[in-house]
Amino acid sequence: MKVEQINSLVLAYLGDAVYETFIRSYLIAKGIPTVKELQEASLSFVSAKSQSALLKKLLEEDFFHEEELSVLRRARNAKSNHKPKNSDILTYKHATALEAVIGYLEYTKQEERKQKLLEKIVNE
Repeated sequence: MKVEQINSLVLAYLGDAVYETFIRSYLIAKGIPTVKELQEASLSFVSAKSQSALLKKLLEEDFFHEEELSVLRRARNAKSNHKPKNSDILTYKHATALEAVIGYLEYTKQEERKQKLLEKIVNE
């Protein structure tokens, strides 16, 4: 299936899984010893609020390529029946957009670019 035909929320679904796995591995490698501490540390990366702030910073730095910006716009503007629990709708849409780009990079097998984005996120 061509990536342009995939719903951007489906790309975000994939990106969420990739991102969460990356963050968990990153935090474990840092030597955080307990699940409770891992969970607390992960919130600074995986909450909608933190993802939205990361996206804003990356956009200000002109980090994204044109095709990634297209995915971001599609995901941010996608209609969803989901009501976010812990954030406002705009913050949630921005977090979803970041996850969609990660999903896009995963689906299109752009491993080097995906790794660069994920490493940039944890080093911000």
